[in-house]
Amino acid sequence: MSTIRKAGLAVAFFILCTSMTAQAASDENTVHNAVQSAGIGALLDETPDEAQCLEAAQNAREESKKIYGYENLGIANVNDYLNVRKTPDENGELVGKMPKHAGADVLGEENGWYQISSGKVRGYVSADYMLTGPEARELADQEATQMAVCNSGGLRVREEPSLEAPVITLVAEGEELEVVEVQQDWVEIMLDDEKAYVYGEYVDVSKKLEKAVTMTELKYGQGVSDVRVDLVNYAKRFLGNPYVWGGTSLTKGADCSGFVMSVFKQFGVSLPHYSGSQAGRGTKISLSQAKPGDLVFYAKNGVINHVAIYIGNGQVIHASSPRTGIKISNVSYRTPYCVRKILD
Repeated sequence: MSTIRKAGLAVAFFILCTSMTAQAASDENTVHNAVQSAGIGALLDETPDEAQCLEAAQNAREESKKIYGYENLGIANVNDYLNVRKTPDENGELVGKMPKHAGADVLGEENGWYQISSGKVRGYVSADYMLTGPEARELADQEATQMAVCNSGGLRVREEPSLEAPVITLVAEGEELEVVEVQQDWVEIMLDDEKAYVYGEYVDVSKKLEKAVTMTELKYGQGVSDVRVDLVNYAKRFLGNPYVWGGTSLTKGADCSGFVMSVFKQFGVSLPHYSGSQAGRGTKISLSQAKPGDLVFYAKNGVINHVAIYIGNGQVIHASSPRTGIKISNVSYRTPYCVRKILD
């Protein structure tokens, strides 16, 4: 069922329930007919009772109060990333980073610090770098991006808007894809720096703000050498910096292979500026064997076209697209093609 149809049915159900509650309707046949005429009879085998209606009305009211999913919206007002700390002080342990203009729920304030919740991150940010109230809403309206959220596992991403078109990759449930255009049955999306298509029935499209990313601490031992830890932490320093096709600058802009090449160069490893060539270096390993600092490659029709650095905890860091720049993603945000161990 499409997102638009589901949304319409939800609204119809809410209107019906509100009417029932307001008028204390008791004629079951009348209500049943109203359900059918609203177009939701196929979804409801039984007439909704008053408790269900009250719950639906309450949920709808609560959702309507939220701004892009946040009850008390705060926006990171920075040029790159805003540090999220475990305690409300400059020396507090770093638990995450909020990208420029990312959203969060502001949970409270303490000595010039906001306690926030964003994505999987909960902690404190300096109030000097966080917009709230009308200013946050105004900026959010400007910065929110239409995203397609996969509502089923193994979503096929295709080259063209056709069920006969070649499948580029599979995307896991819950992953978010940047929307270019919503068509009749298809949604045109950005898969890193290329346009592709997904069938509209299997995604929920809505405007969203960026979320905070976790800063999972890499642990020494278990085969993770100091140089791997240092390389990953070095790569994270450039989160949020721009994507530039053909670029190799970690500050002014790089593409996916340029980012990898420049990070590894800092640690004495020379790599070519092409993801396909980089995939020929080092030793091939399985994804289950991947350690921080290994390279994960992605492909289109069997041809490698993207590379990322594995950072542990099922995540990669990569120069993704002109909109997102250098970011952290789940390693399975699209189907990995191969993994190479570059570092001894």
